[in-house]
Amino acid sequence: MIRLLTFFAAALLFTACIGEDVLDDYVQPTIRLADFPDTLEAGTSFQLSTRFFNNVGAEEQADATWSTGDETILTVDQTGLATGITEGSTTVTASYTDVQFGETATVTETMIVGASTVIIDEPEVRTGTIATTSSYKLTGNFTLSETEDEGLQLTFADDYDADRGLPGLYAYLSNNPRSRAGAYEIGKVEIFRGAHTYDIAGVDINDFKYVLYFCKPFDVEVGSGLIEE
Repeated sequence: MIRLLTFFAAALLFTACIGEDVLDDYVQPTIRLADFPDTLEAGTSFQLSTRFFNNVGAEEQADATWSTGDETILTVDQTGLATGITEGSTTVTASYTDVQFGETATVTETMIVGASTVIIDEPEVRTGTIATTSSYKLTGNFTLSETEDEGLQLTFADDYDADRGLPGLYAYLSNNPRSRAGAYEIGKVEIFRGAHTYDIAGVDINDFKYVLYFCKPFDVEVGSGLIEE
């Protein structure tokens, strides 16, 4: 009888947490520029680099194909070495095609070639809104900001509201709004209403695209929010 009750209780928890689970964890592959200078001095070079995230949001090593909008202003070779030719403004494009799946990810940014190389190192702040992906309440606006100690701070506004009946609710940073594979675990949710903050160490603001909520014991998504620039 005790075993039957234990099984029944576990089944109830699973039913409570599963909600409207989405099984498809596909996302559009993305490529991101890293350490991109705001201005490059004419006659000098700067090594560009990229980060590629595949169709489940996991980071993979990938060799990008590089191009520029105007090679009389700026050139980029296929190792990512950018060289300023003459002062002006043009675009830099990096792309990668996954041969196995035939999917291409592309990113384009504007680079200015000027009198000196400038890398602006001001703390970045990004915003977003959490929305439920289940039958349970989960909503709220948030900001993700860089801190002076090279960490991040995730802050939820007063409108944050989560259902207290969710067992084992955890928050994550992820590159996939439907999976915590490869995600950074922020921690167990202890606050279900109102403003609060998480301090995050060892994570760059460009590392992840989503704030994600999962019912950890059953690996079921509860809600997510895109981190917008």
